[in-house]
Formats: sequence, structure tokens, C-alpha cells
Amino acid sequence: MPASAEAKRALVDVGDPALSVRRQCELLGLNRSSLYYAAAAESAENLRLMRLLDEEYTRHPFFGSRRMTAWLERQGESVNRKRVQRLLRIMGLEAIYPKPRLSVAGRGHRIFPYLLRDVRIERPDQVWSTDITYVPLASGFMYLAAVIDWYSRYVLAWRLSNTLDGSFCLEMLEEALSLGRPEVFNTDQGVQFTAEAFTGRLLSAGVAVSMDGRGRCLDNVFVERLWRSVKYENIYLHGYESVPALEQGLACYWPFYNHERPHQALDYRTPAEVYASGRT
Repeated sequence: MPASAEAKRALVDVGDPALSVRRQCELLGLNRSSLYYAAAAESAENLRLMRLLDEEYTRHPFFGSRRMTAWLERQGESVNRKRVQRLLRIMGLEAIYPKPRLSVAGRGHRIFPYLLRDVRIERPDQVWSTDITYVPLASGFMYLAAVIDWYSRYVLAWRLSNTLDGSFCLEMLEEALSLGRPEVFNTDQGVQFTAEAFTGRLLSAGVAVSMDGRGRCLDNVFVERLWRSVKYENIYLHGYESVPALEQGLACYWPFYNHERPHQALDYRTPAEVYASGRT
């Protein structure tokens, strides 16, 4: 849940330098990352165009900047391709394959092989994966990350951030690992996931690390489907005005997604039902 303004002010006013920020947040019942929440900024006009681009990319992820420019022009927008290219870069969206590339591998970071080609997914906690997606707001934007169990489609943890700094992904991973441990953890080759802190945490937990091959659209397909679901069923419908509203809305959506929403691929059972039944 989003932190209240009163609680934030209390932390600022009475913060004890002898206590870590994490511990102070725990004492006040705050999510530490919410202290730093301010939507990433762009002009109102660019934010409006980015919202349109995000919706069209979610529908047609194979559209590149030329097709996106042409599509916007057909909607009556006066834009040129250079502007569209810049906005797509900010959003971390790239065509060719249906996967947002919100970052690239860091220099010197270890790239792990893809371990899941032709592997049958037969049980919960066999494979988890994660990814990051762009989320539009009325006056800015955020990035959303989630960890999902492939077998059940159960969302184990999620985080919002206004930057692509890897710390929010590591916090999300720690929360997920507090609930269980997968045999394999699959990511893309983004700098957040190739960082030694992230891969080292997985290896120390005895988890095999798998990374998508470049240009392969199906290596992390379950997360891609998750992004379409959350955007069409929640984010686009509500048009959140602020980060606290977005965080509160997602805090309501994920329990619905996990515990109430029947999933066609699961024979109309919920992810929580499949995840729990497969672990007993």
C-alpha cells in the first residue's frame, strides 16, 4: 500500500541516523521505495503520445518506429519519426520481437545461457521469471517489474520504480525468495538482471540462472502475457493520476489476478489454486 504523507513526514522529522532507512520504514509501516516515488517526467504532450504508443505497442509489438509514426499520423497526430524513436527509447520499447528492452546487459556482466528450450513445465517452482514494463500515468510514468511462476502463472512479487536502477528488482527478488525457491530463474539480458548482485543472490540460493536469447520473442512469453493482462484489465481502464493511486490499484489487482481471475490456460482455475495444489 502507498505510504501516507503523514508517515513520510514523520520519517523525515524524526529519522534516527543510527537506524537504516529500511529499518525506519519498517517501524513506520512504509514500503521503503515509496519514499522516493515521483513519476518520471516528460512534457504533457509527450506523455500523451507515449500513452498512445504504449497501447499500440501492447496490441502490435512488432511495429517499429516507421509503422508507429504512420499509425499516429492516421490518428490525426502531427509527429515525425525522430520524435517517435526518442519516445520509444525512453519507454524502453523495441520492435522486431514482442519484448520491451528496458535495458541492455552491463559491460562485463556475465550472460547465462537459455536453459529452457524444449523443457516441459510440469510443476510449480520449476521455473520463475521476471521482466520490466513501462506504465503510463497522467503526469509521468513508472516502471513495473514482477516475478511469475511459469507453471501456475502465479505472481509472487512485484515492484514499481521511477528509474531503471536495479535495486528495486533485487528487493522484489528477495520478497519472492521468501515465499519459495525455483529450480530455474529466467530473465532477459537487461543490466538489472545480469548484475552480480542479482545473479549472485540466485546462485547463492541454489537456483539455476537462465537468460533469454537475443531476438527470441518466446523465451519469456508468460511475462509478456502478464503485461497485456494487467494493462488491459487495470492500468488502461483506470488511467491512474499519481504513483500512490497506481500502487494502490495494483495492490488490489494482483490478489484478484492470483486468487479470483480464472485462467483459460489453467482450465479456468486461478493461478493461486494451481500454485498451491502443485506444491502439496
